[in-house]
Amino acid sequence: MVFLHTLQPTHALKRKKRVGRGGKRGTFSGRGTKGQKARAGAKIRPQEREEILKIPKKRGSGFINRPKKFKARIAVINLGTINKHFAQGELVTPKTLTRKGLLDVSHRSATRVKILGAGKLSKKINFSNVFVSEQARAAIESIGGTIT
Repeated sequence: MVFLHTLQPTHALKRKKRVGRGGKRGTFSGRGTKGQKARAGAKIRPQEREEILKIPKKRGSGFINRPKKFKARIAVINLGTINKHFAQGELVTPKTLTRKGLLDVSHRSATRVKILGAGKLSKKINFSNVFVSEQARAAIESIGGTIT
């Protein structure tokens, strides 16, 4: 029968060699000369880990990669350019702006249009289905144009 007090190891335990503590190997004790690897507790991190740790953590739900095509983009057009490209009494809509080449028709084109008050408007022009700034609204209505 086997009892705990009668168990014996099959081979003798081998002690780990302690390096760098003086002894018969001379001053450097088998560690080479100086440097990080010769010091006590020397640890070198892998290069990949260094690069990963340099990148900051991104927290929260705002960093999810959402497709940009669903975001509402607003194209900005000034009154001066509209004055050049449109005749008296014409209607300005996103469709007419694309026909005249003032709006891009690519897949990344703006979904909405905003008219800004830069430049002078000398013709009575009507606007529909566009956003208008306060300055532009005042300039359009002073000449007699309409915004719907």
